Amino acid sequence: MLESPEKIIMTTCASHCGGTCVLKVHIKEGIIIRIETDDGEEPQLRACLKGRAYRQRVYAPDRLIYPMKRVGNRGEGEFKRITWEEVFDTVARELIRVRDTYGPESILFLFHPGDMPQIHTPKQIHKLLCRAGGCTVPWGVASYQGGVYASLVTYGTWRTSHSRDDLPNSRLIIMWAWNPASTVTGTNTCWYLAQAKEAGAKIIAVDPQYTNTAATFASQWIPILPGTDAAMLIAMAYVMIKEGIYDQNFLDTFTIGFDRYKDYVLGIEDGIPKTPAWAEPITGVPASTIEALAMEYATTKPAALMAGPSPGRTAYGEQYHRAAMVLAAMTGNVGIHGGGGGGRTWESSTWYPYRMKFGLVLDDPNPVEQVAVKGGIPSIYVRTAVHYVDLPEFILKGKTGGFPRDCKLIYLVNCNYVNQFPNTNKITKALQKPEFIVVHEQFMTPTAKFADIILPITTFLERNDIDLGVGTPFYGFVRKAIEPVGECKSPLEIARELASRMGIADFEDVTEEKLLREEVKGSEILDYDEFQKKGIYRIKLEKPYVAFKKEIEDPTTHPFSTPSGKIEIYSQQWAELSDEKLPPIPKYIETWESRNDPLAKKYPLQLLSFHLNRRTHTQFDNIPWLRELEPQAIMINSVDAEVRGINDGEMVKVFNDRGVVIIPAKVTERIMPGVVSIPQGAWYNPDENGVDRGGCANVLTKDQKSPGGAFPYNTCLVQVIKI
Repeated sequence: MLESPEKIIMTTCASHCGGTCVLKVHIKEGIIIRIETDDGEEPQLRACLKGRAYRQRVYAPDRLIYPMKRVGNRGEGEFKRITWEEVFDTVARELIRVRDTYGPESILFLFHPGDMPQIHTPKQIHKLLCRAGGCTVPWGVASYQGGVYASLVTYGTWRTSHSRDDLPNSRLIIMWAWNPASTVTGTNTCWYLAQAKEAGAKIIAVDPQYTNTAATFASQWIPILPGTDAAMLIAMAYVMIKEGIYDQNFLDTFTIGFDRYKDYVLGIEDGIPKTPAWAEPITGVPASTIEALAMEYATTKPAALMAGPSPGRTAYGEQYHRAAMVLAAMTGNVGIHGGGGGGRTWESSTWYPYRMKFGLVLDDPNPVEQVAVKGGIPSIYVRTAVHYVDLPEFILKGKTGGFPRDCKLIYLVNCNYVNQFPNTNKITKALQKPEFIVVHEQFMTPTAKFADIILPITTFLERNDIDLGVGTPFYGFVRKAIEPVGECKSPLEIARELASRMGIADFEDVTEEKLLREEVKGSEILDYDEFQKKGIYRIKLEKPYVAFKKEIEDPTTHPFSTPSGKIEIYSQQWAELSDEKLPPIPKYIETWESRNDPLAKKYPLQLLSFHLNRRTHTQFDNIPWLRELEPQAIMINSVDAEVRGINDGEMVKVFNDRGVVIIPAKVTERIMPGVVSIPQGAWYNPDENGVDRGGCANVLTKDQKSPGGAFPYNTCLVQVIKI
C-alpha cells in the first residue's frame, strides 16, 4: 500500500503575538505533523517559537472541542457536554429574554483581540448584537490606551510608526521600555535591530529591567523607577533647552505650544526647574546620566526614540507618551528616515496605513452606544458606557452605583477577562452576579470556568482569513490547513446560527469566501484568486515607510490631523477640560502607589508585570513545549532578596490588600532594587483559601484607570516574604 503523501499548507500566523509571520504547515492524512516557517523571498517573514509550537495547541488534550454547559457553581469549572442545537437555542433565548426584559444595554459585550485576522474577529458577534438591538461595549485598550490617547492629542492619529526596515538608517536608537526580543512588536524587528547595530547605530535601553532585548542589542542600560519616566523625559528637555541644542526651526514650523511647555520645564510656571538634579531622586537615574542621554539624543541625528507601552500602563501613563513625543519634536526627528515620532512606535498591531480596514474595528451602528468625544477627541476607543477597569463595579452595582445601566448578561469573546484585567479577585466576585454568561473559548481558562455556556471555537489553522503585516507591509492569506477538531466552529458560523434563531436576516447569505472577497475590494490586492494561491501579497516600497513624512515635506498640503494642523505640544482640547490630571502640556504627575506613597511602609516594593516570549498574554500558557522554556517566577534583585532571606528558586509570598500570590523567586541583577516583576499572563489558580498558585500578576493590581483611560498594571505596591 502506498503511503499517504504529505502536503504543505502555507499560511500566516494570527495569534496576536506582535507579528504576523509565515507558517508552513505539514499535513499528513489530515493531521498536522510539524510546522516550519518562511524560507523563501527576502525578507523572510520568520515565525517565533509560539507559531512553531502551534501544533501542540491545536491538538492539546485539554482543548475544548465540544459545546459545554455549566453544572457546578460558577468558577468551579464543572461542565457537561451538550449539542450545538441546545447551545444555539439557549444562547439565542437568553439574549432575547434579557433584551426584552431589561433592555439591550443590559447585555455586556466583553471582548479583546485574541487572534487578529480580518473576518474571524469579535466584530461578527458585535454585528449580531447590534442588529438585535444593541449592547453595552466597554472602552479602553489594555495594551496601550495611554499611548493611543496621547498620540491622538499630539499627532491626531495613532499611526505614528515607521516600518522596521527604517531602523538601520538610525544612528541612535533609544529603547525606552521596549522589548521586542520577547514581545516581537513586528515581524523581523530584531533582525532590523541587528542590522542597525552592525551599521554602527548606538542602542541604549531605559527600563527597570535588563531585558532580553537590552542584553542582545544595547551598549548601555539605564534602570528607572516605574511611573517616573515622564520626569526623566522632561528633565532631558530641560538640558536641551538650557544648552540650546533643540531644533527651534522644526518647532516653529511644525508644532504649537512649545513656549508654554518651555515655561513649565524651566520652572517659570511653577517655580520648580525640571533639572536632571530634580529628576534624580524621582527616577533613581543619576543626573549625569540624564544629562548625557539628553545631549546624545539632541546631537545625534537621525535618532529613533522607541517609546514602548509599559510606562504608559501606569496611573498617569498618557503623560509619559506625550513627553516622549515632544522630545522627538524638539530634536527634529519626526517624519525623517532613521528618526521616529516617539509615539506608538512599538506597534503591537497594524501601523501601516493599509487600504483594507483593520479587522478589529467595531463599526456597526450600535443603538445603545454612540462614539463619544472625550476632550474633543473622537476615538473608537472612547465610548459613552464604561471603561474596562470599571467593569467589576459596573457588574456588581449597576444603576445603584451611579452607572447608567445594569449588567444582566455577558457575552465574552476572545478575552480571558478574569486573568488579564486589574484586581482579579474583585472580578471573580463580580462574575457571580450576572444572570447569564456565554464564552467563546479554546481552553478551560480561568474565565471560561465562570461561563454558563462555553462555545468551542476554531483556531486560525481551521479557517480561512486575511492578516495584515506588522513591521513589514504585506497581506497574508490565513489558509485553512485542517478541518476543525471535534465540533469546533468559527465565530462567523456561530453568529450566523444565532442570527437565524433571533430573526436577524443580515447573516443568511454571508459566507467566509464572500467576506474575504469583499475585504480585498479597494485594497492594494488586485487579484484575489492570485493572492489566495500565493498566500502573500507584499507591498513594495521604494524606501522604508516613514510616519508623517508627507506632513514634514509638505505641511501646507498635508497638515497634521489635529485641530491646529500641527503637532500639538499644547492641547487646547485638554485645556478646555480644566482637569489638572490632564494638563494641556505634558507634565510629571506622581502616581498613586509610588514609593513615596504612605502605603509603601507596608508594601515597599513596586511591582511590574512584563511579557515572556513563550506566551501571548494568556495564550500558550498551557503548551508543554513552551512551558519548558522559562518558569513562572517573580524577579527580585539580590539586595531585596538578601534582606528577606530569599534564595533563588525558593517559594515566596507576594501580597497586598488586594490578594496573595505564591510563586518561585528568581533572584537576579537584571531588575533594579526596590522593584519586582511577575510575567503577566499566567493562569489564575486559587487554592481553597483564595491564594493564587498560578502566578497571576493581576491578583495584585488595582482597578483604577488613569485620567486618559490607561490601565495601571505597572502602578502597584507589594510586599514579598519567604514562605
